Amino acid sequence: MQTEVKKFPIMLGLLIGGFVGMFSETALNIALTSLMGDLHITASTVQWLTTGYLLVVGVLVPVSGLLIRWFTTRQLLLTALSAFMIGTLISALSHTFTLLFVGRLIQGIATGILIPLIFNTVMAIFPPHKRGAALGIVGLVIMFAPAIGPTAAGFILSTLTWQWIFWVMLPFLILAFFISAIFCRNVNEVTRPKIDIFSIALSTIGFEGIVFGFSSAGEGGWGNTKVIVSLAIGVIGLLIFAIRQLKMDKPMLNVRAFQHKMFTIGTLMIMIVFSIIMSSMLLLPMYWQSGKLVAVALTGILLLPGGIVNGVVSAVSGKMYDMYGAKWLVRIGFIICIISAAMFVNIQTTSSFLFVITANILLMIGAPLVMSPAQTNGLNALPKELSPDGSAIMNTAQQVSGAIATALSATFLAAGEHAYTLSNGHNAAEALTNGVQYGFVFTLVLTIIGFLLSFTIKTVGVYETPQEQDKKMRLKEETKLD
Repeated sequence: MQTEVKKFPIMLGLLIGGFVGMFSETALNIALTSLMGDLHITASTVQWLTTGYLLVVGVLVPVSGLLIRWFTTRQLLLTALSAFMIGTLISALSHTFTLLFVGRLIQGIATGILIPLIFNTVMAIFPPHKRGAALGIVGLVIMFAPAIGPTAAGFILSTLTWQWIFWVMLPFLILAFFISAIFCRNVNEVTRPKIDIFSIALSTIGFEGIVFGFSSAGEGGWGNTKVIVSLAIGVIGLLIFAIRQLKMDKPMLNVRAFQHKMFTIGTLMIMIVFSIIMSSMLLLPMYWQSGKLVAVALTGILLLPGGIVNGVVSAVSGKMYDMYGAKWLVRIGFIICIISAAMFVNIQTTSSFLFVITANILLMIGAPLVMSPAQTNGLNALPKELSPDGSAIMNTAQQVSGAIATALSATFLAAGEHAYTLSNGHNAAEALTNGVQYGFVFTLVLTIIGFLLSFTIKTVGVYETPQEQDKKMRLKEETKLD
């Protein structure tokens, strides 16, 4: 199959759709103030445009492994792109919160299908020794799109209304649809396993409970009954889901993938890195606009250097993995992230533009140096039959961790603002900057955890059983001792 299919045309439609999906996760962040004014809604209401999107993604990503076994690559891709076009068109035409919210939910359906499909297709059509470069390009989509989202939205809002954020997406989706309709072929085996409704219900309850609970905490506080009950239901639902999958002969999502140590480590690293990206994409635009008091359009320009650097590093990090393996790339990446986060913790309203831009550039170098190698290494550790499950698990973990990190960053931001006001009186810009510092302390802690975790990673070139991996590691240790 790897020599028969035309890889580039198949991946092009997927990557364009995936880029727009990840772009839409952060593009609205910079437009929230405009949306609140135009739609006459509060901050607690407007955040549901992001939360609702993530909730739908959280439902679909866990079942993506099942969808990939029931439908062809072509069917899933064209369905997802069609849904995305419909959701984007509804959002672009909307003048009420309800209509915009419906459009965002439909976009979430498309993203929930597209992102896991991208990774599974890469694993199906590229041999192990070329997956690093291929997943590096995918990393360009996953990392660069949310990084560039606020920048592009800032340019749009400087001259046009927020609806144009969606109008700009539409031509790319139409292009992706026609490319896919012409070139896409099925690259996965359609086995149509039995659908376990109870497993779907448990995964939905579990992931939705956790995402909803963390997202609601910023509005109601961590002691709120709704938050506590949601988190409890989510955790219990996931535990029952995992136990059920382990007992099934043909599970909906094969959690036995976690028996492979490098896959587990790779998944944890992806969660950490995506949390860092999502928290910074919430905090940094707010700092520029409310801490440094710069205009929306200028905010987009100031975020642009980091976005460009992110794209370049994302594109080459996969190729570097093919050449050097994961261990040192991941360690270097986390060291750079630690330096960046430490700089952000010390920003003030008087900090120079160059200082903040440099901190952002460093973050956008370090994060993709971790993302693609950790992802490739983790997926390479799995046998082919577990690839759909591995892709689904990684992408579910990524989306859930992004939602949790966003909620936690918002909580720390509010705590920092409140602490400043109590101690120093009311100064909106200073209070906001103090809140941003609190938020980046959370980011710094994540980077340190990631760096410590990097010392457990070993490069996996092609799939080996856990026993073979352990044997190879023991042989290497013995060779070093000799």
